[in-house]
Amino acid sequence: MRKWLIKKTRIMLCVIGTIFLILLIWTAWGNTELMTNAVAISSSRIPAAFSGFQIAQVSDLHNAEFGENNAELLKLLSESRPDIIVITGDLIDVNHTDVWIALCFAQESVKIAPTYYVTGNHEAACSQYDDLKDGLEEAGVIVLEDEAISLERGGETIALLGLADPDFKVKGDMFGEVPAMVSTKLKNLIGDESGYTILLSHRPELFETYVDGGIDLVFSGHAHGGQFRLPFIGGLVAPNQGLFPKYDAGLYTDGGTSMVVSRGIGNSIIPFRFNNRPEIVLVELNAR
Repeated sequence: MRKWLIKKTRIMLCVIGTIFLILLIWTAWGNTELMTNAVAISSSRIPAAFSGFQIAQVSDLHNAEFGENNAELLKLLSESRPDIIVITGDLIDVNHTDVWIALCFAQESVKIAPTYYVTGNHEAACSQYDDLKDGLEEAGVIVLEDEAISLERGGETIALLGLADPDFKVKGDMFGEVPAMVSTKLKNLIGDESGYTILLSHRPELFETYVDGGIDLVFSGHAHGGQFRLPFIGGLVAPNQGLFPKYDAGLYTDGGTSMVVSRGIGNSIIPFRFNNRPEIVLVELNAR
């Protein structure tokens, strides 16, 4: 009887050890193997000339490197053949800032497609942000800080808006001041614009504000996919949303507004992610 118990215990330990090893290998692979997620956006408001327009989104790089000088990331971007690239914040990480890594990526990104950038909360907290901004603009990246520009194709236009991260102005949101501030900014940016609008904004938790502002399409990040993704449940935790975040990854729609939330690429305070591969999002616009 005792020998049988010892044998059974050894088998159980072997099984548990094997499962743990598999999970460890799978988690390591899942933190380093980039992927592309394709999203199609269809709307009668999209100008016909922009049908088939491809937008590649890079978010929350956090100074991560995939290959030397981010060669793997840049290769995946190049193979996606986007019309434009949008970077939705946290290109750097305030805990281990390396502006040079970010600029090396940007210098190559602009060779693939016109690149547009908005800040995240890590840029707002970083003392080297001015150096980063200067370097990005010198590389040819369009930095949008509460600005709107027009994208032109085939004689038709869409508006591209970019919000600076709220942390540049407001720390915390005890009295709901962030949604109010963002709402005011959107009204000023949109003005009399009646055409299709695309917004770059780091914060997905402000989705209702974007809906109220009449934005057609939003690109966001910040949530890191919920960091640890659980089957049938989704993300576990996200900044500014807490446990089981409502907006952690993928496509969300409300009325005429769609929001694409990238799971991002790098990590920050929590140094690894689970069941949550780093991603580039590739959005295709389709006129109806």
